Amino acid sequence: MSQAFRFRVNGREVEVEASPMSRLVDVLREKLHLTGTKIGCGEGECGACTVLLDGEAVMSCLVPVAQAQRREILTVEGLERNGELGPLQTAFLEAGGAQCGICTPGMLMAAQAHLARGGSLEPDELREALAGNICRCTGYSKILDAVRKAGGAP
Repeated sequence: MSQAFRFRVNGREVEVEASPMSRLVDVLREKLHLTGTKIGCGEGECGACTVLLDGEAVMSCLVPVAQAQRREILTVEGLERNGELGPLQTAFLEAGGAQCGICTPGMLMAAQAHLARGGSLEPDELREALAGNICRCTGYSKILDAVRKAGGAP
């Protein structure tokens, strides 16, 4: 049975009709047309669907929309500033951290959460912060370079 759910997505109040157990990733993509969040494995293993829920990185394929009620969600679309790529997105572009694009939104969101909480730019800590996100294209070094660059490392 569908019901109304209200939450903020990328700073905007929204209300959607959905079954309480609908996956947040499906609601974002199908009802709100925010298709930047990708569906990879659908089991919380790959990180492609990572979004920030009240500032914490979560796998949106594992979150029922009912858990998002009255909460703040940030998707990859919310990283842009005035129609331009945000600093983290720009760093990924410049460092070559984005390849096929499937993992990129999840990597960006995990990195955003890490940087927002003042996380370290040391490679070991960055690897830990991004550990839930699988990339089959880059070998991770360019992704780490991008996050370090966005965080202000030389």
